[in-house]
Amino acid sequence: MKKEIKINNITIGGEKIVLIAGPCAIENEDMALETAEKLANITSKLNIPYIFKGSYDKANRLSINSGRGLGFPRGLGVLRKIRETFNIPVLTDVHETYQVEAVASVVDIIQIPAFLCRQTDLVLAAASTGKPINIKKGQFMAPEDMKYIAQKAEYKGNKNIMITERGTSFGYHDLVLDPRSIVILKSLGYPVILDITHSAQKPGGIAGASGGERKFVIPFGKVGVALGVDGIYMEVHPDPEKAISDKFIQVPLDEAENYIKAIFNI
Repeated sequence: MKKEIKINNITIGGEKIVLIAGPCAIENEDMALETAEKLANITSKLNIPYIFKGSYDKANRLSINSGRGLGFPRGLGVLRKIRETFNIPVLTDVHETYQVEAVASVVDIIQIPAFLCRQTDLVLAAASTGKPINIKKGQFMAPEDMKYIAQKAEYKGNKNIMITERGTSFGYHDLVLDPRSIVILKSLGYPVILDITHSAQKPGGIAGASGGERKFVIPFGKVGVALGVDGIYMEVHPDPEKAISDKFIQVPLDEAENYIKAIFNI
Protein backbone atom coordinates (compact mmCIF):
# COMPACT_ATOMS: atom_id res chain seq x y z
CA MET A 1 0.00 0.00 0.00
CA LYS A 2 1.34 3.42 -0.99
CA LYS A 3 2.07 5.79 1.85
CA GLU A 4 0.51 9.25 2.01
CA ILE A 5 2.18 12.38 3.35
CA LYS A 6 0.00 15.14 4.76
CA ILE A 7 1.21 18.74 4.94
CA ASN A 8 -1.48 21.18 6.06
CA ASN A 9 -4.34 20.60 3.61
CA ILE A 10 -2.15 18.90 1.00
CA THR A 11 -1.83 15.14 0.62
CA ILE A 12 1.16 13.84 -1.32
CA GLY A 13 0.24 10.42 -2.62
CA GLY A 14 -3.48 11.17 -2.59
CA GLU A 15 -5.91 11.63 -5.45
CA LYS A 16 -4.48 14.93 -6.72
CA ILE A 17 -1.09 15.43 -8.31
CA VAL A 18 0.95 18.01 -6.40
CA LEU A 19 3.03 20.70 -8.07
CA ILE A 20 6.41 21.46 -6.49
CA ALA A 21 7.81 24.53 -8.24
CA GLY A 22 10.04 27.55 -7.82
CA PRO A 23 13.46 28.86 -8.81
CA CYS A 24 16.56 26.68 -8.87
CA ALA A 25 18.36 29.09 -6.56
CA ILE A 26 17.04 31.87 -4.34
CA GLU A 27 19.05 34.65 -5.95
CA ASN A 28 17.35 37.45 -4.05
CA GLU A 29 14.23 38.00 -2.01
CA ASP A 30 12.24 39.90 -4.64
CA MET A 31 12.54 37.25 -7.35
CA ALA A 32 11.65 34.47 -4.92
CA LEU A 33 8.59 36.31 -3.63
CA GLU A 34 7.47 37.21 -7.15
CA THR A 35 7.75 33.59 -8.27
CA ALA A 36 5.98 32.21 -5.21
CA GLU A 37 3.10 34.68 -5.46
CA LYS A 38 2.42 34.06 -9.13
CA LEU A 39 2.65 30.28 -8.84
CA ALA A 40 0.41 30.32 -5.76
CA ASN A 41 -2.19 32.33 -7.66
CA ILE A 42 -2.02 30.08 -10.73
CA THR A 43 -2.33 26.84 -8.78
CA SER A 44 -5.14 28.23 -6.62
CA LYS A 45 -7.07 29.14 -9.76
CA LEU A 46 -6.44 25.72 -11.30
CA ASN A 47 -7.13 23.85 -8.02
CA ILE A 48 -3.71 22.21 -7.97
CA PRO A 49 -1.99 21.56 -4.59
CA TYR A 50 1.17 23.67 -4.54
CA ILE A 51 4.49 23.54 -2.66
CA PHE A 52 7.16 26.21 -3.21
CA LYS A 53 10.72 25.03 -3.78
CA GLY A 54 13.89 27.06 -3.76
CA SER A 55 17.51 26.39 -2.83
CA TYR A 56 19.19 28.79 -0.42
CA ASP A 57 22.57 27.40 -1.49
CA LYS A 58 23.49 25.42 -4.60
CA ALA A 59 26.48 23.78 -2.99
CA ASN A 60 27.09 21.09 -5.61
CA ARG A 61 28.08 23.26 -8.57
CA LEU A 62 30.62 21.98 -11.09
CA SER A 63 32.72 25.15 -11.28
CA ILE A 64 34.06 27.37 -8.50
CA ASN A 65 32.73 30.29 -10.57
CA SER A 66 29.12 29.07 -10.54
CA GLY A 67 26.50 31.08 -8.64
CA ARG A 68 25.12 29.54 -5.46
CA GLY A 69 22.31 31.79 -4.23
CA LEU A 70 21.85 33.78 -1.01
CA GLY A 71 23.45 31.08 1.11
CA PHE A 72 22.97 29.93 4.69
CA PRO A 73 21.33 31.29 6.73
CA ARG A 74 20.14 34.31 4.67
CA GLY A 75 18.18 32.18 2.22
CA LEU A 76 16.23 30.53 5.03
CA GLY A 77 14.83 33.92 5.95
CA VAL A 78 13.36 34.24 2.46
CA LEU A 79 11.81 30.78 2.68
CA ARG A 80 10.25 31.69 6.02
CA LYS A 81 8.82 34.89 4.56
CA ILE A 82 7.31 33.02 1.59
CA ARG A 83 5.74 30.42 3.88
CA GLU A 84 4.21 33.05 6.14
CA THR A 85 3.21 35.58 3.47
CA PHE A 86 1.45 33.20 1.09
CA ASN A 87 0.50 30.45 3.55
CA ILE A 88 2.03 27.74 1.37
CA PRO A 89 4.35 24.85 2.26
CA VAL A 90 8.01 25.24 1.30
CA LEU A 91 10.73 22.77 0.35
CA THR A 92 14.48 23.23 0.22
CA ASP A 93 17.54 21.03 -0.06
CA VAL A 94 20.26 20.67 2.54
CA HIS A 95 23.88 19.76 1.88
CA GLU A 96 25.46 19.80 5.34
CA THR A 97 24.41 17.99 8.50
CA TYR A 98 25.06 21.04 10.68
CA GLN A 99 22.40 22.98 8.76
CA VAL A 100 19.62 20.40 9.15
CA GLU A 101 18.20 21.61 12.46
CA ALA A 102 17.94 25.23 11.28
CA VAL A 103 16.37 24.16 7.98
CA ALA A 104 13.82 21.98 9.78
CA SER A 105 12.71 24.97 11.85
CA VAL A 106 11.67 26.81 8.66
CA VAL A 107 10.56 24.40 5.95
CA ASP A 108 7.84 21.79 5.56
CA ILE A 109 9.87 19.34 3.48
CA ILE A 110 13.62 18.69 3.61
CA GLN A 111 15.16 17.58 0.35
CA ILE A 112 18.20 15.34 -0.04
CA PRO A 113 20.00 16.34 -3.26
CA ALA A 114 20.51 13.66 -5.91
CA PHE A 115 24.29 13.82 -5.68
CA LEU A 116 24.09 13.28 -1.89
CA CYS A 117 21.39 10.62 -1.66
CA ARG A 118 23.89 8.01 -0.47
CA GLN A 119 25.34 10.26 2.26
CA THR A 120 24.13 8.26 5.24
CA ASP A 121 24.73 10.89 7.93
CA LEU A 122 22.86 13.54 5.94
CA VAL A 123 19.86 11.26 5.35
CA LEU A 124 19.78 10.22 9.02
CA ALA A 125 20.05 13.81 10.24
CA ALA A 126 17.22 14.97 7.99
CA ALA A 127 15.01 12.02 8.95
CA SER A 128 15.65 12.61 12.64
CA THR A 129 13.83 15.96 12.45
CA GLY A 130 10.55 14.17 11.78
CA LYS A 131 9.92 16.42 8.79
CA PRO A 132 8.81 14.88 5.48
CA ILE A 133 11.85 14.00 3.38
CA ASN A 134 12.12 14.25 -0.39
CA ILE A 135 15.00 12.07 -1.57
CA LYS A 136 16.10 12.77 -5.12
CA LYS A 137 17.27 9.66 -6.93
CA GLY A 138 20.93 9.95 -7.77
CA GLN A 139 21.69 10.14 -11.48
CA PHE A 140 23.93 7.14 -10.84
CA MET A 141 21.33 5.04 -8.97
CA ALA A 142 19.22 2.15 -10.19
CA PRO A 143 15.63 2.98 -9.23
CA GLU A 144 15.09 -0.28 -7.32
CA ASP A 145 18.07 0.56 -5.08
CA MET A 146 16.32 3.66 -3.78
CA LYS A 147 14.50 1.42 -1.31
CA TYR A 148 17.75 1.15 0.66
CA ILE A 149 18.08 4.93 0.85
CA ALA A 150 14.48 5.23 2.03
CA GLN A 151 15.15 2.55 4.65
CA LYS A 152 17.90 4.75 6.10
CA ALA A 153 15.30 7.44 6.77
CA GLU A 154 12.86 4.90 8.16
CA TYR A 155 15.59 3.66 10.50
CA LYS A 156 15.08 6.95 12.37
CA GLY A 157 11.35 6.29 12.60
CA ASN A 158 10.43 8.71 9.82
CA LYS A 159 7.80 7.26 7.49
CA ASN A 160 7.14 10.51 5.59
CA ILE A 161 9.37 9.82 2.61
CA MET A 162 8.96 10.61 -1.06
CA ILE A 163 11.33 9.82 -3.93
CA THR A 164 12.00 12.08 -6.90
CA GLU A 165 13.11 10.85 -10.32
CA ARG A 166 15.38 13.30 -12.17
CA GLY A 167 16.98 11.31 -14.98
CA THR A 168 19.93 8.98 -15.27
CA SER A 169 23.43 9.99 -16.33
CA PHE A 170 25.63 7.99 -18.67
CA GLY A 171 28.30 10.70 -18.79
CA TYR A 172 29.05 12.74 -21.88
CA HIS A 173 26.96 15.72 -20.67
CA ASP A 174 23.56 14.12 -20.96
CA LEU A 175 20.72 12.65 -18.95
CA VAL A 176 18.11 10.11 -20.00
CA LEU A 177 14.61 9.93 -18.53
CA ASP A 178 13.59 6.29 -18.54
CA PRO A 179 9.84 5.86 -17.88
CA ARG A 180 10.56 2.41 -16.45
CA SER A 181 12.14 4.15 -13.47
CA ILE A 182 8.82 5.72 -12.51
CA VAL A 183 7.10 2.34 -12.61
CA ILE A 184 9.86 0.76 -10.49
CA LEU A 185 9.88 3.59 -7.95
CA LYS A 186 6.10 3.39 -7.57
CA SER A 187 6.43 -0.30 -6.72
CA LEU A 188 8.48 0.62 -3.63
CA GLY A 189 5.39 2.08 -1.97
CA TYR A 190 6.48 5.69 -1.51
CA PRO A 191 5.00 8.75 -3.23
CA VAL A 192 6.90 9.38 -6.46
CA ILE A 193 7.70 12.84 -7.82
CA LEU A 194 9.01 13.54 -11.33
CA ASP A 195 11.45 16.41 -11.77
CA ILE A 196 10.68 17.44 -15.34
CA THR A 197 13.17 20.29 -15.62
CA HIS A 198 16.31 18.60 -14.27
CA SER A 199 15.47 15.58 -16.42
CA ALA A 200 15.92 17.88 -19.43
CA GLN A 201 19.34 19.01 -18.22
CA LYS A 202 22.70 18.46 -19.92
CA PRO A 203 25.05 18.45 -16.91
CA GLY A 204 28.26 20.38 -17.40
CA GLY A 205 27.55 20.71 -21.09
CA ILE A 206 28.52 24.35 -21.45
CA ALA A 207 32.04 25.15 -20.24
CA GLY A 208 31.55 24.11 -16.63
CA ALA A 209 27.84 24.96 -16.47
CA SER A 210 24.79 22.89 -17.29
CA GLY A 211 22.90 23.14 -20.54
CA GLY A 212 19.58 21.55 -21.35
CA GLU A 213 16.56 21.50 -23.62
CA ARG A 214 13.42 23.16 -22.27
CA LYS A 215 11.37 21.75 -25.17
CA PHE A 216 11.22 18.41 -23.37
CA VAL A 217 9.73 19.76 -20.13
CA ILE A 218 6.06 19.48 -21.16
CA PRO A 219 6.44 16.04 -22.81
CA PHE A 220 8.21 14.74 -19.70
CA GLY A 221 5.41 16.13 -17.55
CA LYS A 222 2.79 14.41 -19.67
CA VAL A 223 4.68 11.12 -19.34
CA GLY A 224 4.72 11.51 -15.57
CA VAL A 225 1.01 12.28 -15.35
CA ALA A 226 0.18 9.34 -17.64
CA LEU A 227 2.21 7.00 -15.41
CA GLY A 228 0.50 8.23 -12.26
CA VAL A 229 3.20 10.16 -10.43
CA ASP A 230 2.17 11.84 -7.21
CA GLY A 231 3.88 15.12 -7.96
CA ILE A 232 5.46 17.20 -10.70
CA TYR A 233 8.63 19.08 -9.81
CA MET A 234 9.42 22.06 -12.02
CA GLU A 235 11.88 24.92 -11.75
CA VAL A 236 10.52 28.34 -12.65
CA HIS A 237 12.33 31.68 -12.95
CA PRO A 238 11.15 35.22 -13.80
CA ASP A 239 13.95 35.57 -16.36
CA PRO A 240 15.78 32.28 -17.05
CA GLU A 241 18.32 33.95 -19.34
CA LYS A 242 19.63 35.85 -16.30
CA ALA A 243 19.44 32.90 -13.88
CA ILE A 244 22.63 31.92 -12.07
CA SER A 245 21.94 28.24 -12.76
CA ASP A 246 19.91 26.05 -15.12
CA LYS A 247 18.96 28.92 -17.40
CA PHE A 248 18.29 26.54 -20.28
CA ILE A 249 15.70 24.43 -18.49
CA GLN A 250 13.92 26.68 -15.99
CA VAL A 251 10.43 27.61 -17.15
CA PRO A 252 9.84 31.35 -17.69
CA LEU A 253 7.46 32.62 -15.01
CA ASP A 254 5.21 34.37 -17.53
CA GLU A 255 4.77 31.05 -19.37
CA ALA A 256 4.30 28.90 -16.27
CA GLU A 257 0.51 28.81 -16.43
CA ASN A 258 0.55 27.48 -20.00
CA TYR A 259 3.10 24.83 -19.03
CA ILE A 260 1.04 23.75 -16.02
CA LYS A 261 -2.18 23.56 -18.02
CA ALA A 262 -0.50 21.47 -20.73
CA ILE A 263 1.08 19.07 -18.22
CA PHE A 264 -2.00 18.69 -16.02
CA ASN A 265 -4.35 18.42 -19.04
CA ILE A 266 -6.40 21.45 -18.04
